[in-house]
Amino acid sequence: MKKKVVLLGDSIRILGYGPKLPEMLGEDYEVWQPEENCRFVKHTLRMLFDFKDQIKDADIIHWNNGLWDVCDLFEDGILFSTDEEYVENMLRVAKLLQKITPNLIFATTTPVKEDYPYNANLDIARRNEMLVPILKDMGFKINDLYSIAIQDLDKYICEDKLHPSEAGAEAYAEKVYEMIKSFS
Repeated sequence: MKKKVVLLGDSIRILGYGPKLPEMLGEDYEVWQPEENCRFVKHTLRMLFDFKDQIKDADIIHWNNGLWDVCDLFEDGILFSTDEEYVENMLRVAKLLQKITPNLIFATTTPVKEDYPYNANLDIARRNEMLVPILKDMGFKINDLYSIAIQDLDKYICEDKLHPSEAGAEAYAEKVYEMIKSFS
């Protein structure tokens, strides 16, 4: 019987690991992921209602949110959520996912190139540090994609300074694959 894997996440999933995983996992896995970008956590929280039929019988869920939540588009502060709102809504999503399966993976928010104008790696790292210990305590496995990319931003982040390069997409996909296979 095939294991059902659900991938939830923002454009790091869409442009990075998401397209690669079905082939990497092979015939023993069914992979479902939304065609759309899950954006910021409040959007993901809302979309869980729309996705309920597709995710209800998942064996494994891999999830990320964060880049949208920490962006500052107008140079007047983080746009979509304060630190407290971010953690509160991420925990709401986490608790809903726990009702579906105990096999949960959270991917840390990935860094951006230092001169990207709308996100700051200090904010990204701070949010990862706030959330990861709580999710670990809740039983989530942590897929630390941040640590992969921060080693070499020029190698792992593309020219738009935000999304994974081909090397980044490959590295993320390999790490997601390993995390999913760890439940086998």
